[in-house]
Amino acid sequence: MTTLTLEADPIATIEITDTHLIAELTDGRTLSVPLAWYPRLLHGTVTERLNWELLGNGEAIEWADLDEHIALDGLLAGRKSGESGRSFNLWLDSRLKHE
Repeated sequence: MTTLTLEADPIATIEITDTHLIAELTDGRTLSVPLAWYPRLLHGTVTERLNWELLGNGEAIEWADLDEHIALDGLLAGRKSGESGRSFNLWLDSRLKHE
């Protein structure tokens, strides 16, 4: 079994397109993952997607408006959202009721 070990905390700038989350790390790497991996981002508005902040020393990204948190080490490891379909559907239903 291999373990992902980071030599330094990855700090990033974030860009979101209509289809991808792109994290540019200060060490020069660029990660791009499909928004489909994170359904809350996929269903968020442009304004909600732009309202993000790095947490801690840059180890996670938070979208407070969408109640979404993504760890940068998870992005590096290629992990998709672990949210259950039931949880996501409850969240989505709640959003639709408030529109």
